[in-house]
Amino acid sequence: MAKIDDIQLLRINYLRGPNIWTYRPVLEVWLDLGVLEDHPSNALPGFNERLTAWLPALIEHHCGVGERGGFLQRLQEGTWCGHVLEHIVIELLNLAGMPTGFGQTRSTSVRGVYRMVFRARDESVARVALAQGHALIMAAINDEPFDVQAAVARVRTEVDDQYLGPSTACIVTAATDRGIPHIRLNDGNLVQLGYGASQRRIWTAETERTSAIAEGIASDKDLTKSLLKACGVPIPEGQVVNSPEEAWEAAQDIGLPVVVKPSDGNHGRGVTLDLRKKEDIEAAYHVAYPEGSDVMVESFIPGDEHRILVVGGKVVAAARGEVVSITGNGRSTVKELIDTQLNSDPRRGYEEEYPLEIIDLTTDTKVLLELKRQDLDADSVPAAGRQVVVQRNGNVAVDCTDDVHPEVAYIAQLAAKVVGLDIAGIDMVAKDISKPLHTQGGAIVEVNAGPGLLMHLKPAVGAPRPVGQAIAEHLFPSEEHQEGTAGRIPVVGVAGTRETATIARVVAWLLHLGGHHTGLACRDGLFLDRRRVESADSAHWEAAHRLLMNQMVQAAVIESDARTILRDGLAYDRCKVGVVTDMDGLGALAEFDVHEQDQMTKVLRTQVDVVLDDGAAVLNAAIDQVAALAPLCDGAVVLYAQNPDLPAIVEHRAKDNGRAVLVKNGRVVLATGSAEHVLGTLGELTFGRNAVVPNTDALLAAIGAAWALDIAPDLIGAGIKTFEPELQAPVSPRPASVTTLGTH
Repeated sequence: MAKIDDIQLLRINYLRGPNIWTYRPVLEVWLDLGVLEDHPSNALPGFNERLTAWLPALIEHHCGVGERGGFLQRLQEGTWCGHVLEHIVIELLNLAGMPTGFGQTRSTSVRGVYRMVFRARDESVARVALAQGHALIMAAINDEPFDVQAAVARVRTEVDDQYLGPSTACIVTAATDRGIPHIRLNDGNLVQLGYGASQRRIWTAETERTSAIAEGIASDKDLTKSLLKACGVPIPEGQVVNSPEEAWEAAQDIGLPVVVKPSDGNHGRGVTLDLRKKEDIEAAYHVAYPEGSDVMVESFIPGDEHRILVVGGKVVAAARGEVVSITGNGRSTVKELIDTQLNSDPRRGYEEEYPLEIIDLTTDTKVLLELKRQDLDADSVPAAGRQVVVQRNGNVAVDCTDDVHPEVAYIAQLAAKVVGLDIAGIDMVAKDISKPLHTQGGAIVEVNAGPGLLMHLKPAVGAPRPVGQAIAEHLFPSEEHQEGTAGRIPVVGVAGTRETATIARVVAWLLHLGGHHTGLACRDGLFLDRRRVESADSAHWEAAHRLLMNQMVQAAVIESDARTILRDGLAYDRCKVGVVTDMDGLGALAEFDVHEQDQMTKVLRTQVDVVLDDGAAVLNAAIDQVAALAPLCDGAVVLYAQNPDLPAIVEHRAKDNGRAVLVKNGRVVLATGSAEHVLGTLGELTFGRNAVVPNTDALLAAIGAAWALDIAPDLIGAGIKTFEPELQAPVSPRPASVTTLGTH
């Protein structure tokens, strides 16, 4: 078979929020299969065999069949290469440590052109996975060699470079499990949990409640020790030294053995334990010096190293360290033994996701010093059976949370409180953590801000601990938030084309009158409460995101249309109220392969799909296609229409006391089942001091949204009359006044 030309990637688009495919971000790829449109998988000689040999875990993909091996069944029956590429990309992401369960491939109106999507937590990672998957499928089709491991490594490198670190990711996952949305604020690990005024910020295992003062104290080990000692917390005796000679003198004063370490280092870097000889102490000084601003010498406390994690004043996890050693065989060098006995451990790696680090003798001066103390170096060949200590600390990997004695827990909690940290990693040395500290001469040797969480998430021995959940609970206590409300502000989404900007502005005004500092992004501009900060069209993803990031915003009203949903997705994951006014705008959507009116339902249902369980969809009952969205809403439904006798209205009111906003005899009526409340006449419900007569449908939609937000009817009526439709010029923030002190 002649070589087949590459599948063409016509367009790649990252949908950053809920979209026509799913609630979550996806990478959408437009593919042109070319001649492969006539060659499904079972018509490509050897293709299925090569693919399953390279990616054997494809057997786990259920696909549409719904069971293990489902995708392989589709391969054997014959499926198109766009669908196959989807599964290849998903498997590469799985192998690279970013599990991805969602993908879809659908044909378009053009023969041989498909739209393929897959779940994409990070755009750059998704693009790399797509590129590697594309190369793999073409190699499998054309019977060419392909290095799968190199492809996976390339994707994994992108994950490590671009995605959240494991500590941050576990907190974000825990927040997501509680329905708390998140926004990544930079390329690193600064993340916003929640929207607007309800947000909290984290940076790895530090939070906005982690004070700079407490962090500064924790980074100064000498100061930390003095504060702990003053509060009765057991600590080792020690002092700061300025030279190797001073280190030896201090060791003699304190009493051997001693520990030499940097005064403000972390992760055990530069720390050397159990030193007894002058030459070892002076050498340890040179190991510690580059890792901190000062060097400390302190008494050596016998026992095991422990890390106790304190969150919000409570011990939530504990892990024990182990001395790492190798066993000689009389043939291999120390370096070879380290590689075969230690670095081969799958728990060790260079990336942050691994709980244990690779031991590299070319860079780890602490290990070289430890070997020197045993009269060895990297090229030495230990005798058969000889135990050689490689590392004495920094290998905390055995979970011991259930063993922590109450007094030990109290001491750890006290240490965190004394330093002032809301999240602290307490380094403690004890022979047995299940016994009181004072009975065994144990002590706290360090208090760390921003502690790593991986040792608790992936312990070498023992059960993982839910530390992410503990931190999410610390930031959003369950007793202060009803289920599903943590981190949320009222978000109102308005979708359609008919007077949607006016509807959004009126709803924002009514929220303002209700006491909320309200942000508004619509075609008329970007507004913060009553101030118009931008006049440009702001009915797009970026403007909406700015509102959700603003800590002043207590409620947000966001206008979208079909084009926005197809191009970017919605800017929010869920909303309190979703308004759909119409299904217009078909003529401008050809580039998205939307040509039929029925397709508009799939696009605009997105606004209804994201309504929260305790929220409501506000739908125009006069348009059958809009009213038909009602069953898709997880929350309540409020219909609106000028004609109270529409079948959709009558049926809705009769079923479960459905709510509707109607016009009866020239009066606006709020109906709940058979009960009716007159809000006012159309002649009375005009805008502003000039009594501007609004579009009636827009008026009803705005009233319906306000009613769904539980704004009192009297306030709705008063707010309609005080809403000023005229747009003001953008206003810049007023500069602070400056007082000049003159001479008298």
